[in-house]
Amino acid sequence: MFSDLTRARFRRFRALKRAWWSLLLLTAAFVLSLGSELISNDRPLLLGYKGAIHVPVFKFYPGSAFGLPQGTATDYHALETDAAFQAAGGWMLFPPVKWGPYRNHLELDGNPPHPPSRTHWLGTDTTGRDVFSRLLYGFRLCMAFALLISLLAAVFGILIGGLQGWLGGKTDMLGQRFIEIWSALPFLYVVILLGTLYGRSFALLVCIVAIFSWIGLSYYMRAEFLRLRNLNYVRAARALGIPPWRIFLKHVLPNALTPVVTVLPFLLVSGISALTSLDFLGFGLQPPAPSWGELLSQGLATLHAPWLAITSTLALFITLLLATFVGEGLREAFDPKADGRVE
Repeated sequence: MFSDLTRARFRRFRALKRAWWSLLLLTAAFVLSLGSELISNDRPLLLGYKGAIHVPVFKFYPGSAFGLPQGTATDYHALETDAAFQAAGGWMLFPPVKWGPYRNHLELDGNPPHPPSRTHWLGTDTTGRDVFSRLLYGFRLCMAFALLISLLAAVFGILIGGLQGWLGGKTDMLGQRFIEIWSALPFLYVVILLGTLYGRSFALLVCIVAIFSWIGLSYYMRAEFLRLRNLNYVRAARALGIPPWRIFLKHVLPNALTPVVTVLPFLLVSGISALTSLDFLGFGLQPPAPSWGELLSQGLATLHAPWLAITSTLALFITLLLATFVGEGLREAFDPKADGRVE
């Protein structure tokens, strides 16, 4: 399935322990975050009531389903101590952290933010929400955002840069002028304008950041296609009468993807940084979405609660550091000089 060259590059990447373990840690953390509801939630994983088993973590149940007078959403922490519920043999199994990212713990002594404790391992934020839970859900949000950005940027960068390099001539010249104009647009002003007009949503932010993130990759792809289009095997394919589109997709594109592999981790870093920065400035996701940028902003505004700034900064620093190590490892493993080929 993979060529000998690709397998050799993968072996070189695995030999780079720092990059390999960074990839494993980052992947494991993201996979775990996909099940955040099973790790941190104020809804129980399982609930037994009158001989029936319920799964509140995945299904909505009104309070009336468990003998409460109201038909609105159930407060499971209040239900857990309800005398009638206990008398009916009710029981609950909560996740390891029994708090969700949106619950305000205003019942705690004093005013929020509350310091770390046994109940709230990393304390609470300025509105009384559990910091650990918000960091966990925020990590999933950041990674999903950055992965989507990287995917869209790769698609745009490959298509635009590849077509520029493959077609050359006026197409290349006009494409370069367009990119120069596009890259001069003020990114933050575009975010503010579109956010004001259409609201600050996850999908809108992905689209805005993605249409600015492909530019750097397109330069790499353009250079690769300009180099590959004149190699002997491409000329031979043209001489055999193979259609240009097939040469582009089947013969040139697979050999031009090395820059994509090496740039993707840095696109991931850029996506995480972009979302965190926008949330910090107040132009990102609409509250109360769990956001690292919002926690950083709260930490700056409440210096008497250092756990807010410390935890969010450490989470961001470790994530970006791991992604950077992966990117450096891929660059070294995919370096053509290490392939024993003369470029």
